Amino acid sequence: MPAIVAMLFALAAQAPPAARDPVMGRWSNPKGTLAVETHPCPDGTLCGTIVWASAHAQAAARQAKLPPLVGTRLLHDYRRVGAGHWEGRVFIPDMGRSYASHIQQHSPARLTISQCLLGRFLCKSQVWHRIG
Repeated sequence: MPAIVAMLFALAAQAPPAARDPVMGRWSNPKGTLAVETHPCPDGTLCGTIVWASAHAQAAARQAKLPPLVGTRLLHDYRRVGAGHWEGRVFIPDMGRSYASHIQQHSPARLTISQCLLGRFLCKSQVWHRIG
């Protein structure tokens, strides 16, 4: 019996995060200046934290007197509202505010994050790509 348990743990460890939920993993913004790791929040919603920022992005943040980008929670309180679709809040560091947002996952390697000012109106969207 212990051999079976060890084998099950080994198989689970080999499964990529995307096998558990396709939205989980590391994503790059369109310019390739940020990498965000999506993960479950303690309350069960979806969150995303900046895990890497280019030297240029970090310098721009310092110049704007923003807190360090790496470690900033960019995505928070996202709840699944349909297949491949989540609604929550996105934090815009250079504005210092969070806005209503939705994520639409188009494929295992591509998703769109939209920030909206009025519900689903006045939205700005970016296509992010899976990395690593």
